[in-house]
Amino acid sequence: MNFNNIKVSMRYLIRNKSYTLLNMAGLSAGIAVALMIGLWVHNEYSYDKFLNNYDSIYQVRRNYNSNGDTLNFTTTSLKLADALKRVPGIEFVAETDNFSRHTLKAGEKKLILTGGQVASDFLKLFDYKFVQGNASSVLSDPYSIVLTAQAAKRLFGEGNAIEKLVRFDNMHDLKVTGILEDIPYNSSLQFDFLVPFSYMEAAQSWVKEARTSSFSWNSFNIYIKLKDGTPLERISSQIRHIEKTETDSENAMNSDVILQPLKNWHLYGEYVNGKEVGGFVDYVRMFSLIGISVLIIACINFINLSTARAEKRAKEVGVRKVSGSDRLQLIILFLTESLIVTIIAAIAALVLVYLALPTFNQLAARHIHIPFYSLSFWSMLTGLVMITALFAGSRPAFLLSSFSPVQALKSGSAGGKGNHGLSRQILVVIQFCFSIALIIGTIIVYRQIEFVKNRPLGYNRSQLMVSDLNSDLSRNYPALKNELLQQRLVENITQSSSPATDIYWHSSIQWPGMTADETVEMGVVVTDPDYFATMQIPLKEGRNFRNIYDSTSVIFNEAAIKRLRLKAPLGKTIQWQDETFTIAGIARDAIMGSPFAPAEPTMFLCRQGMQSLLLYRLAKGVSSEQAIARLNTVFNKYSPAFPYQYAFTDDDYAQKFNTMKLTGKLSVIFSVLAIVLSSLGLVGLAAYIAEKRTKEIGIRRVLGASAAQIWTLLSREFFVLVLISCLIASPLSFYFLNNWLAGYSYRISIQADVFAFAGIMAVFMALMTTSFYTIRAACRKVVKSIRSE
Repeated sequence: MNFNNIKVSMRYLIRNKSYTLLNMAGLSAGIAVALMIGLWVHNEYSYDKFLNNYDSIYQVRRNYNSNGDTLNFTTTSLKLADALKRVPGIEFVAETDNFSRHTLKAGEKKLILTGGQVASDFLKLFDYKFVQGNASSVLSDPYSIVLTAQAAKRLFGEGNAIEKLVRFDNMHDLKVTGILEDIPYNSSLQFDFLVPFSYMEAAQSWVKEARTSSFSWNSFNIYIKLKDGTPLERISSQIRHIEKTETDSENAMNSDVILQPLKNWHLYGEYVNGKEVGGFVDYVRMFSLIGISVLIIACINFINLSTARAEKRAKEVGVRKVSGSDRLQLIILFLTESLIVTIIAAIAALVLVYLALPTFNQLAARHIHIPFYSLSFWSMLTGLVMITALFAGSRPAFLLSSFSPVQALKSGSAGGKGNHGLSRQILVVIQFCFSIALIIGTIIVYRQIEFVKNRPLGYNRSQLMVSDLNSDLSRNYPALKNELLQQRLVENITQSSSPATDIYWHSSIQWPGMTADETVEMGVVVTDPDYFATMQIPLKEGRNFRNIYDSTSVIFNEAAIKRLRLKAPLGKTIQWQDETFTIAGIARDAIMGSPFAPAEPTMFLCRQGMQSLLLYRLAKGVSSEQAIARLNTVFNKYSPAFPYQYAFTDDDYAQKFNTMKLTGKLSVIFSVLAIVLSSLGLVGLAAYIAEKRTKEIGIRRVLGASAAQIWTLLSREFFVLVLISCLIASPLSFYFLNNWLAGYSYRISIQADVFAFAGIMAVFMALMTTSFYTIRAACRKVVKSIRSE
C-alpha cells in the first residue's frame, strides 16, 4: 500500500467528516452484527471438539417402525450394549443411565447435583481431563464416585476430596476416587459427578435383570468409539439389524440400530422417518444468513454514499488523470480510502461487540468471548475487513476512475458514462428487501410463539409443582400426603413416572384388532388414582383407578384410542410386557410433549414403586412464597437426608420456547438494525437527487410550486423504491416462512396484515430519513437554486 495514498485518503476523510462518520457508523454496525453472529456460530460448532476422540465417538440410536411411521429414540437396552461389545471394529462401548439429579451428602452438606451412572469404559471413550486419578481405575470399584472440581469444592471445600465418602441418595457411602476438571460449557454432556454402572446394577435389581432379559427394555444410553481406521459404513451395516439376528422378539424385529456421530449431537437433534434432518442447526444457518444480510446492507450504504458524492470528485479525478495518474492508480487510491474506513469501522465494531457480549450471553445462555489471543480469530477478522472493504469500495473506485478527464475538468461532472442513479436504486431495493423480509419474519416468529403458548393443553399448569420422589419420600408418601392436605398447602398430590411437560417412557403394546405386522409405540405414564384430579385432566368415558392396587386396569387418552382404532373400548383387554390389562377409562388428550405437536398416544397405569416424581397443586389462596417455605419444612420432616427441591410446571413449559424466544428477540434487534441501516442508505440517494435537481427545483418554485409539492415530488421516488422492495420481499418471505411453519402441526396461518405492517414501517422509516434533504432542497432560496449550476 502506497503511503501517499494513505495520506491523501486520510486528508479527504477528515475534510468530509459528516460523510466519513456516516459511512463508518453504517459499516461498524454491520461488521459488529456479522462479528457477533460469527462468534456465536463458531461457538455452536465448537461443541465437543476439545475431546481427542471427537471424530470416532457415536451415540447408539434406534429407529422403530410404528405401523409405517419410523420413530427415533436414544434409549436402548443393556442387551444391545453387550451385543455391540462383540462387534469387531468397536473399541469401547459405554452404557449409561439418563444423567439425572441425585442427592450427594458429605457431612452436613447436602446438594442436588446432576450426574450419570456409567460403564467403566466411559472415561476412556470421553477423555475428560483429570485433576486427580486416571480413567483406567477410578470407576473400577462399584462403590466409588468421580467428582468435577467444582462439585468437590462445594462438598468438601478447598481440602483434598480423594478417599473421602459421599452419601449417595441416602443409600450408600461412595468413595471419591477421582477429580475431573470442570466440564467445558461447550460439552454436549454436562454433569457434576460419575458413578460406576456396576453400582447401579448392585443397588437396583431390575437393572441387573434388564441386562439379560430382552432388547425391549430400552431405558439406557449407549456410546461407542470405533477403532482407528474402521469405516463407519461397515460398522453401520453390521449393527443395523443386530437386534433381529439375536432375538425373535417382536419389538426387536421392528427396530433398526443406527449411529449418530458426536459432531452432530448438539446441532442435529431432529429425526424424521428415521433420518437426521436438522435441529438447532436450522437456527444457526438462519442467523448466519441474517449476519451476512446486515453486512451487505451496510456495504450498500457505503456504495450509495460514495457514488452519490462522485459528481463532487469529478474535477479531482480529472486533475489526477491530467497529472499522469492512470486508472489502476486511481482504483488503488479509492480502495485505500475504503480500506481505511473499514479498518476504523472494524475497530469500532470490536468495541461494540465487547460491550454487547455480556447482554448477548445472558440472552442466549452462552459463554462467548472475543478470543483476543487467537491467531485464527485475527486472521478471520482480517479477511472480513478485506472482503468488506473490497465489496464496499470496488463500485465507487471503478466508477470514479472511469470519469473522462476532459469532461470532468470542463463541466465538473462525469460525463459520457450514463446515469448511475439506476444502479443506486437497485441497491436500495435490495437493502429494503432484506429489511422487510426480516420484519415479516420477526412478526411471524412472535405470533407462532404466542399462538402455541396460549394453546389449550388439556390440563391446568397453574400452581402445579413437581419434585423428585426420593427413597425417603416414597417410603413416607402416605404420611406426607396426609399432612400436606391437612395443612391445606396443596389441593391434590400424586406420584408419577413423568412430569406434566414430558413423557419419559415409551413402549409397544398388543391390542384386539391389530394386524400381524402392525406395531404401535406409545407413551407410558405410571401413576396413582390421584393423577387426573391433580393434573385436572377430565375423563371422557369410563372410570378412574379404584385404588393404588388397581394394577390390572389401564386408561388411554383419546389419541391412543384413535391410533388403535378401538370401537367401544371400555372393558377390552390389551397386552403389555406379557401382562393383560383391562381398559377402564378414556382420558381427554393433554399436550405433555412438544407444544407444537398433537397429543401423543399415551396409556396410564397404576403401579407401586415405578414412579419417580411427585406432582402437587398448591391450594388456592396460598402465596407461592409462603407455600414453598412451609413445603420445605414438611418435606424435610419426612426426608431429612434430602434437600427440598421443586419446579413449577409453568416454568418447565416456558423452557420449551427458549430457542424460539431467543430467535424472536434477536430477530427484533437485527430487523430494527437492518431497517435503520437501509434508511441510512437512502441518505446517499436523497443527497444525490437533491443536488442533481437543484436547478429544476428552483424553476418549479418560480413557476409556483409549493415546498410541500416539491417534497412530494422528491419523495415519490423513494416511495416507489420501497414499494418495489415490498412487492419482491413479500412473496419470497411468504414462501420461506410458510415452509418453516409447515414443520409444525399446530401453527398459525400467515395473514396479509403482516406484509402491510412491514411495508408501512419501511415506507415510514424511508420517508423520515430522506425528509431532511428533500425539505431542505424544497425550502432553499430560489435564486441560489437557479444559480447553482
